[in-house]
Amino acid sequence: MTFLIAWLLWSLLYNNYLGGYWLWPLAVLTPDSWRGTYAFVVAAYAWYGLVILALVTFFGRIGHWGELLRRIWAGLRGAGASTGIAPRTPPPLLPDTDPALFPDLRADAPDVADRLAAELRAGRMNDVDHARITHAWRAGRGRADIAADVRAHGAAACPHGSKARDLPARTAPHDLLLRQVRLGTGVDGERTPHDYRGAGIALDPGVLGTSALVVGPSGSGKSRNVVRPVVESMCLQALAGQATIIAVTSGPPVLPDDAFDVIVRVGDPSSTHGLDLYAETEDPDEAGAILAEALVGDLTETLPGGDSRRAATALSQLIGPYRAIHARFPDVPELRDLLDGTDALAELRSALQAKGLTAQLRELDAYQRQVGSAQDVSGLLASRIALLDRPDFAGFFTAASEAGTPDRRMYSLRILDRPVRVRIDLPERAHAEAARILARLVLAQFTECATARRDRNVFAALVLDDAAQTVSPQILRGLQRLPASNSGVLLTLRTLDDVPERLRTALLGVVGCRIACAGVTAWDAKPFSEVWGTEWVETRTVTDRQLVADEPMTKVVHGLRRLVTGRHVTAQSVTVRREQRQRWSASDLANELPARHAVVSVTTVTGERTPPILTKLGR
Repeated sequence: MTFLIAWLLWSLLYNNYLGGYWLWPLAVLTPDSWRGTYAFVVAAYAWYGLVILALVTFFGRIGHWGELLRRIWAGLRGAGASTGIAPRTPPPLLPDTDPALFPDLRADAPDVADRLAAELRAGRMNDVDHARITHAWRAGRGRADIAADVRAHGAAACPHGSKARDLPARTAPHDLLLRQVRLGTGVDGERTPHDYRGAGIALDPGVLGTSALVVGPSGSGKSRNVVRPVVESMCLQALAGQATIIAVTSGPPVLPDDAFDVIVRVGDPSSTHGLDLYAETEDPDEAGAILAEALVGDLTETLPGGDSRRAATALSQLIGPYRAIHARFPDVPELRDLLDGTDALAELRSALQAKGLTAQLRELDAYQRQVGSAQDVSGLLASRIALLDRPDFAGFFTAASEAGTPDRRMYSLRILDRPVRVRIDLPERAHAEAARILARLVLAQFTECATARRDRNVFAALVLDDAAQTVSPQILRGLQRLPASNSGVLLTLRTLDDVPERLRTALLGVVGCRIACAGVTAWDAKPFSEVWGTEWVETRTVTDRQLVADEPMTKVVHGLRRLVTGRHVTAQSVTVRREQRQRWSASDLANELPARHAVVSVTTVTGERTPPILTKLGR
């Protein structure tokens, strides 16, 4: 608007509609002898330039043209920059780096690369095929066999064990070259850091390796916009030989059955797989720790010592002697009998005495000395194991080394070095308490097995949709060890109230990826606000006072400004202060997040961090 007024005023002056008074200084300052000469023309245009400069200065300050130009320049620079978590469109690739030409293979086997490039051009290869074959070649295992397989089968070479080459359907954008899945887009607004406005927000193993926590009420989009895309991505990477995924759900399945290799439907007689109670461990102490975490991990605040270690000791003192006699750990009914203190305990003692296993007898004696004391946890363990000793669960928790039932195989989380897609359906509706025990069992087994494995080339991911009552001090210690083992966990919660109060801040500190969905309460938002911390901001305080003119010329100028702006002429006093403010306050998180939005911050396994980013979830 001010530009149009300035242009109109100059046009009126130049075309002499306002009289020639504005040319008076030119006439006074130039000699009469210059009239009609080149020197007068130069002087005239110099005077025009000074008048135009005065108009630009005057109207530019009124219309804040400088601030406008700075914002336009910043927008142009931001549009050309590559920012955000998900990378923008890359520049054209050179022939020797173009993934479509398989440069890794071309260096050693050009005919194999040509065959694959032809498959790609013909439309017989998808992104999973490309990632799978490229990964197999980079792994450097049996390259001669890979080359022969490609020559014989083309894009179908190096198949996954299931022979599948894609998922039945995809709901999220995936980039298997970068191993990323897109969750949403950074909102282009003041609450989003400038570098992330409009940028794609994505997750990959480098981020999931620090583990993730998603908090939001039912209907906030946790499962649809976070869990499902992550499980999809891990399943696709499993088909490419790069990951293994265990998805644990207590509600509707996150993906259809065809997307998985193993499905454990606990309590469903038609289930073809059960769950190994001890994850194939042969160490009684390790088995006792895993089982204790599953049975009483949610009661750590009431247990002696404040954690499950005493319960773990009691269990190892029972199952160790049992294994010494039977060459296996007890199944659920046998363990229940031992904890109940029935004849099974006396029979075990007699068997140990008969075989002269003195060390195991001492373990059993130590267990029995605790029975009935203030430190006794056997009664609590017995009541909890009884929740798994139900007719619906018969034959579901036999050790993987045992035969089990003829039509049911046991799945063990010890198998994390192979690209397997696993889904475990928990009986939340029919056996809610047992489902919680099993969720803690899977989480404890995963943290133990992931850190203990030797071959860590495959990224191991556990997705626990609804992790209520699963977090304990032992689990937090396990999560801290995961980044170094090429593995990670994704946990979702409806509310942080499902985590003991003394562990909430610690949980948010352990995980590297934190997502607060729309609808969180102020109580849930407060720990997020604290962990995201503060940032330095500049605050400007502007004080206006009206100027009253006394001089006639000043009154004219003030009148012109009032005509242009519609406001009285004022003088401004600006005070600038730097102060620390919370990036996201609890009130902002609880009240200002629109539907289908979340605030996301991530940390990579190499230590790179992002600030909290307001993100619109979904496509």
